[in-house]
Amino acid sequence: MWSGFRDYFGLSNRQARGAFVLILLAVLFLLITFLYRFREPDPLPDTTAADQRKLDSLVALMEHDDKQAAASRRYRDHDNGNQMHSDPAVRRMPLHAFDPNQISVTEWQAVGAPRWLAERIEKYRSRGGQFRKKEDVQKIYDFPPALYQELAPYITLPERTNSPDHYAASRPFTDDAGKRTEAASRPERAKPLPVQAFDINTADTLQLAGLKGIGNKLANRIVKFRDALGGFVSTEQFGDIYGLDSLALAELRSFGHIRSAPKKVNINTASAEELDRHVYLSRRQAEIIVKYREQHGAFASPEALKPIRILDAKTIERLTPYLAF
Repeated sequence: MWSGFRDYFGLSNRQARGAFVLILLAVLFLLITFLYRFREPDPLPDTTAADQRKLDSLVALMEHDDKQAAASRRYRDHDNGNQMHSDPAVRRMPLHAFDPNQISVTEWQAVGAPRWLAERIEKYRSRGGQFRKKEDVQKIYDFPPALYQELAPYITLPERTNSPDHYAASRPFTDDAGKRTEAASRPERAKPLPVQAFDINTADTLQLAGLKGIGNKLANRIVKFRDALGGFVSTEQFGDIYGLDSLALAELRSFGHIRSAPKKVNINTASAEELDRHVYLSRRQAEIIVKYREQHGAFASPEALKPIRILDAKTIERLTPYLAF
């Protein structure tokens, strides 16, 4: 064996002995390290069961306190970050039942809302917005969740009537001078004419603005979305229009009937710019459709669009009513 080892590596007798000694030393060091770790395990801290329970309870308590402090700090920092918009002269009042559609900016601050939020709510109402249910208050942009949880039990939305007494009863808070607003000075609104069902694909903004919860701004937005879409094919598409609350959607689905066919675009002749104008297609998707058509020829049916990876099955399904082949 010794001769074979020496001849295999081409070593002299002296070199072979030196290599053998080095191998033995390396093996010896490895064994010493292994035996030391095996015979001398790492000492563990001596912790009794009672001490361990105390440590666990302290850790759990600290984690709970940290979470509560973080939530309180986020709400406080959010309010302090808008300190320049708050009015220090407004005194916080005890919470009472109130109608969010009636109270003023000052009264919003009296129930705990910062001034910037109270002004935002007033701006929303001045444009025709109304709260139909208490959850609609959260639709105001950046409304603090902690503030909503505090005010939710006191938000009341009584049924509306044309009686002036209703408005007086719905304002439980007073202004700084302690005087209530005279509700009787409000003029009674004329009773609106009954709304008739209409074709949503040909309706103008005047017909749309006659629905509850839809003002001129939302009416223009609906018409603009409809024209970009090419017409509605399902009432479920009303939910894609930005800014419609539950009341506006219900009104639109009740009176906005689909009686005419949508406008179609010929996918085999349309340019990328024409396809890009459609609501359901992006610029990138339109360009890829045109390139694919130039390479593989005209599309015969919606199934011919499936090999285009950038178009998923849902997009193809929504596009099909608007495509001509």
